[in-house]
Amino acid sequence: MQKIVNVLALSSAVVSLAVVSGGAYVFINKDAIVDNVKTQVKDAVLGGLGGGVPSFGGDALPTGSNDLVPSQTPQASAPEAPTAPTF
Repeated sequence: MQKIVNVLALSSAVVSLAVVSGGAYVFINKDAIVDNVKTQVKDAVLGGLGGGVPSFGGDALPTGSNDLVPSQTPQASAPEAPTAPTF
């Protein structure tokens, strides 16, 4: 019976030491952890923008002009204006 109590006490001490060590590590390195998480969130949100926020007034935003491909089929002409009826 004494051996079982000793094993339980030793395992309890190991678990307590692990919890205290983990808490101390997080407390000491909390600023670095927060900065790392902020960087990862910023990269995930702004992923396709080249790593930065585009400046206003610059040509960082696409204009869409490369989407305007000239049509290969001719367009129909505009309809003619109706004429006044003659009596």
